[in-house]
Order: sequence, then C-alpha cells, then structure tokens
Amino acid sequence: MKKDEAVKILKLMLRIRFFEERCKKIYKQKMMAGNFLGALHTYIGQEAIAVGICLNLRKNDYVLSTHRCHGHFIAKGGDVRRMMAELQGKETGYCLGRGGSMHLFDTTIGFLGGNGIVGAGLPLAIGAAYSSLYRNTDQVTVCFFGDGAGCQGTFHESLNIAALWKLPVVFVCENNCYAVTTPVAETVSIPDIGVRAQNYGMVGAVVDGNDVLEVLETCKIAIDRARTGAGPTLLECKTYRVDPHCMVISETRCKTEIEEWKKKDPILLFQQKLLKEKLINKTELEQLEKEVLKEIDEAEKFAGESPYPNPVDFLAGIKD
Repeated sequence: MKKDEAVKILKLMLRIRFFEERCKKIYKQKMMAGNFLGALHTYIGQEAIAVGICLNLRKNDYVLSTHRCHGHFIAKGGDVRRMMAELQGKETGYCLGRGGSMHLFDTTIGFLGGNGIVGAGLPLAIGAAYSSLYRNTDQVTVCFFGDGAGCQGTFHESLNIAALWKLPVVFVCENNCYAVTTPVAETVSIPDIGVRAQNYGMVGAVVDGNDVLEVLETCKIAIDRARTGAGPTLLECKTYRVDPHCMVISETRCKTEIEEWKKKDPILLFQQKLLKEKLINKTELEQLEKEVLKEIDEAEKFAGESPYPNPVDFLAGIKD
C-alpha cells in the first residue's frame, strides 16, 4: 500500500469518527431545546465498512443506506457542513432542514437516501440496480443493511430477484451484533448471514468488518463482478457499534463486552498498522487529526450560523 492511499483511508475514517463524536456532543446540548432534528444513531466503531466499501465506488454509483447513515454518506463524498446543518434542521442542509439524521439524500453523489424503516432499502436498491441494467450503464448499486434487516421479508424478496435477473448490486450486511437491544443470536438461526447467499445462487462472503483493508479488497471483487454483468453479491461485515442503538435508549449491553470490542476499534487497528509499517509517524498522525477536527469545527460553525427554513416555504419541493 502506498502512503497517500493509506492516509486517504485513515483520514476518511477519522472524518466519520470525529463527525459522530461532535454530533453526540451537540445532540446532548440541543435535544431539549428542540433544535436537533430527530434521533441520533451513531456509526462509531463501524467506520471501516463504509470506507472500505465506498472507496471502491464511482461518483455515479448508487448507495442505499439505513437509519445509521452518516458514515455511508461521508464515505460516498458528503459535505460535513451541509450534513451538520441538516441534522440541526437548517435550510442549508441537504434536505433543506426537513429530513434530519436518518434521511440524508443527494443524487449528485449517488446517495439515494437513508431510511428509518428496517429493511426498506433492499427493494429500493433493486430498483436502482435494474435502472442501470435497463439503461445499459455499468453503474453499481450498494445496499447497506443491518443484521436485523436480514430477518425481514424484503431481504428474501430482494436477493431472490437480484440473483434471478443478475442485477449489478452488492448487498452489505453490517452485522454489529445487536438489533436495537436484541443480540443477533436470538434473531438469526445461523452464525453467518453471508452464507445465505448460496440459497439464491449468488456469491457470498463474510469478512472482519473492523479490518478496513479486508473490506476494501473483498468488496472490490464484488463490485467488479457487478460492474461486468456477473451478478450480485451478499457481503457480511462483522463489527460492533460502540454506542447504544441511539441516544435516547439506555445501554443494556455488558460493559466488559463493550470494552473488549473497543480493543478491536477499526481506526486504532489501522493506525497501529500504519505506524508499524512506517507509512505514517506520530507527528503526521497528530497533524492529520488536527486537520479533520478543523473540518468538523467549521461544519459546526456553518450549521450554527445557518438559518432555519421559512415556514412560508415549508411545502417547497413537495409535489401533489
């Protein structure tokens, strides 16, 4: 790996981490004042997946996300300033302050939205992938979903038709061990969701979702297959979310379990690898962190100074 590639990967993961940490701080400060739009589901601990997947994508490839969409959006090229503004219900946000945390959307970077409904992105991804096939482009669609969505009927229906029609789509299951507060072992009858791919006649893979290079390399194969007409792939990434399901739900998991998973922090592991291989030194690492923190400071300032939407224009952009 070249140094510039390694730094790009690390910087993107840090951008996601620092953005989420700042959002947590702002959420706790402003939730009661009513100027933080909707619930906050952080992506802390899962950064390697969004980065490893999206760095393989082109700008015009499509991404469908979930209620936990910030990391995907940043990795696909989203502007943290407009994201921060959207989360605070400001007019300069991506949805003019009307969507909030779970509904980020921007067609200019191929991001077709987060979704507050479990499993709802799966059939939408089928539509996007079919449009690429119909228009005879080589665009690829990536659909992120959680282990909980793997037990929805939309999962079966979407994978079945994707395999049947050889659609250019990669299904990415982010298995973070819990569906809200329910352990995955209590809802999934087999250890690996990724092996379900064989039931639909498609390729499947299970990877360490905290190893950004493993995700990057495995997903590249899946995306190349989709882009060349070889059909869909189901990729399961094993990971762990550090925070509770969202900021309004109390922690129910064992403290020891959380601390053990923190030792497998994807950013920490990647930093250690780069330091060991002398692709970055501690001074450069500190400088990189300062650069990213400055971006987040500027995003918070931008959002804070942005105006709220004018009530007169509330229905702007909404069609009958």
